[in-house]
Amino acid sequence: MSDDLHGAIGELLGDDGQRYTTGRRNLVEVLRRASRPLTAAEILAAGSLPLSSAYRNLAVLEACGVVHRVAGTDELARFELAEDLTDHHHHLICTECGTVLDFTVPDALEADLAAVTAEVASATGFRTRHHRLDLLGRCADCD
Repeated sequence: MSDDLHGAIGELLGDDGQRYTTGRRNLVEVLRRASRPLTAAEILAAGSLPLSSAYRNLAVLEACGVVHRVAGTDELARFELAEDLTDHHHHLICTECGTVLDFTVPDALEADLAAVTAEVASATGFRTRHHRLDLLGRCADCD
C-alpha cells in the first residue's frame, strides 16, 4: 500500500504543478503511521521536520487534496491523509481536551448511513460527494 499511496500522492501533487519532495514524503509518512489526526506540533515531534517547512508543506498538501484538516473543539487544527487515499472512517472528538480519534463502523451500518444521507440529500436537492460522522463527547482521559 505504501508504494501505491506515494504514487497517488505524487500524481496529485504533479497535477497541481508541485513536486513530491523528501520533506513532503516524510510528512506523509508521519500521517500514514498515525492512528488519529495529528496537530502540527505532533507532526513536528514525530517527524523531525523543520517548523517552517512543515507548515508550508501542510498547506501545499492540503491544497492538493492529499491532507485533510480536521476541526476539533479547541483552537488546534489536526491533520490526516485525505480519505480518498486511505480507508473511510469517522471521528470521536473530545469536547474537553480536543483530542480527535478515528473509528470505523461495520459495513452494514455504513450502508445505512449512506442510505440515510442520500435520502436527506434527495429531499433537499443537495448532491453529496461523501459523508462524515463526528461524535462529540468526552474521551476516557477527561471523563
